[in-house]
Amino acid sequence: MMRRGIAELPLHGGHVPRWLALRMKRLADLVIKLLVEEYGTQGVLERLADPVWFQALNNLIGMDWDSSGSTTVTAGMVKEVLSKEDLGIKAAGGKGAKSRKTPEELKQISEIYGLDADEYIKTSKLVAKVDTVALQTGYQLYHHVFFVDQDGRWTIVQQGMNPNIKLARRYHWFSEKIESFTLEPHKGISGVKSDYSLNTIAKESKEYQKTLLDIISESPTKIEREVKSIEALSKGYAPLFYKPYEKREVLPIMERYQSFGRFELNKKALELARELSVSNYDELLLIKGLGPSTLRALSLVLELVYDVHPSWKDPVTHPPDPFKFAYAVGGKDKVPFPIERGTYDDLISFLEKLLEKGKEEREVVKQVTKISEKWKFPEEEKRPT
Repeated sequence: MMRRGIAELPLHGGHVPRWLALRMKRLADLVIKLLVEEYGTQGVLERLADPVWFQALNNLIGMDWDSSGSTTVTAGMVKEVLSKEDLGIKAAGGKGAKSRKTPEELKQISEIYGLDADEYIKTSKLVAKVDTVALQTGYQLYHHVFFVDQDGRWTIVQQGMNPNIKLARRYHWFSEKIESFTLEPHKGISGVKSDYSLNTIAKESKEYQKTLLDIISESPTKIEREVKSIEALSKGYAPLFYKPYEKREVLPIMERYQSFGRFELNKKALELARELSVSNYDELLLIKGLGPSTLRALSLVLELVYDVHPSWKDPVTHPPDPFKFAYAVGGKDKVPFPIERGTYDDLISFLEKLLEKGKEEREVVKQVTKISEKWKFPEEEKRPT
C-alpha cells in the first residue's frame, strides 16, 4: 500500500549551526549503522522511501519539523554518512546543482558495486520526468537524491517547490514497490493536499495513456491545429470542433489546465516521438523536450476532442504524525523546545554503546518502544518554527 504523508514544508531561510550539524551527522551515522545491522541495506532503503519514517528521522536529529530544509538537510546528512562508511549503500545527487551531478555519481557507484550505470541513469531521468510532467501539482523539482545498495535496489527522494505559495512537496520512490513507473509508482508523497492536480499516473488514467500514445502517432501539425481550435473556441470564435461543447463548458476546463501554466506545444518533441514510434508512456516521458506545458496541451486535446480524461486526484493523504520524534532532542528553531546539547550528547553516547552490543542484547532495548508508541504529544506544542 502506498504510504502518503502530510508534512508542512514551507520555504525556510537560515542554516544549521556547525555545533548542531556535527551532532546531526553523528546521530544519523549511528541510526544508519544500527538499521543496517538489524534490517540490512534493503531495510534502510525501505525506510528512507517512507515519508513518515523520513520525517521522523529529520525530527529525531533536531531539524525543524516544518521546513523545506527537512528534506535537503536530512538527505544531505545521510548521503555524507554513506560516502564515508562502507555500509553497502551509496547516494548520488542532492539540491540544485548537486542534483545535476546524479548521472556522474551513479556511474561511480555502479562501478563500485558492479551495476549497470545506464539503467540507473535512465531511472533517475524517468522519475524526475514523472514528478514534473506526468504529475503536475504546481511544484518545480530542485532536489533529487538517488540511494543505491550493493544488490542493485534503490530509493529516490526528490522535492519540488511551489513558488506561488512557498511550500515544498517531497516524493519518495522504492524499487521493490514499483510495478510500473507510470501507474501509481510512488512509495509516498509528503505535502499539503491540493484541491486537484493533473495526475496522469493514477490507475484510472490507463485509457488516457493509451489514447495519448495513439494521438502521438498522428501529425504534430494536426495536434497543434486542434489546440488552436480549442483556444479559439474559448475566445468566442466558432471553429470546426469535434465534440458538442459549448463555450461555457470549455472555459472552466481550460481554466483548470491553465492553473498549472501556459500551453506551449513542442512540435519537435512530438515529431521525435512519432519518428521513434514510442510504444509506452515511459518512453514518451523520456523524449527530450516533452515538458509540462506540452503534456497540458495534449491532455486538453484528449479531454475536449476525444472525451478521454486524466485523473485530477492529488495523491497526498494524512497518515500518522511523526512530530513526536522532535521530542528526542528538541528542534533547531526551538520547537517543541530548544535543543539540549547535553541530552543530544547522551543520546549519541548511548547509541554508540548500543551499537557495540549484539542483536540479542539489543532486544531488551526494543521494549522501550512500547512505552512511547501510544503517547500523543500536546497539540498546542506543534507550532510553526
